[in-house]
Amino acid sequence: MGLEIERKFLVAGDFRNQAYAHSHIRQGYISSGNGRTVRIRIRDDRGYLTIKGPSDHAGLARYEFETEVSLSDAEDLMRICEPGIIDKTRYLVRSGKHVFEVDEFYGDNEGLLMAEVELQDENEPFEKPDFIGREVTGDRRFYNSHLRRNPYKLWKDTL
Repeated sequence: MGLEIERKFLVAGDFRNQAYAHSHIRQGYISSGNGRTVRIRIRDDRGYLTIKGPSDHAGLARYEFETEVSLSDAEDLMRICEPGIIDKTRYLVRSGKHVFEVDEFYGDNEGLLMAEVELQDENEPFEKPDFIGREVTGDRRFYNSHLRRNPYKLWKDTL
């Protein structure tokens, strides 16, 4: 736990044949505002509660606390979330010494494919897989908490 440092990218090529694992994720936001979020996530058959602080000026780093909760508690907490649920499949793809998490979104965010890589520090080098497209780190439109309120289908034609 502590500081989360990650970079986000749009996906511009095929990644599925490179994935070594995938899982289904549904997540909702108990509270979101001023860059802070309290999120509940159900990943396959496990529940997680996550608290995130505001991002730094570049959108690269932010405080994150996450703890596992029972599936039944996660399902109960989903019922009190703000409107709008994020529904996606997450694929894991190795590239050098890093793992890229590639999210394929459904529902109102259908068509959005986004990859992120977590780093130990902001200047850490990493190998970009061939499917990586434009970087969107720091672009708040691509934060899951924003996609919940302002889904991709409403603004995708502006890219």
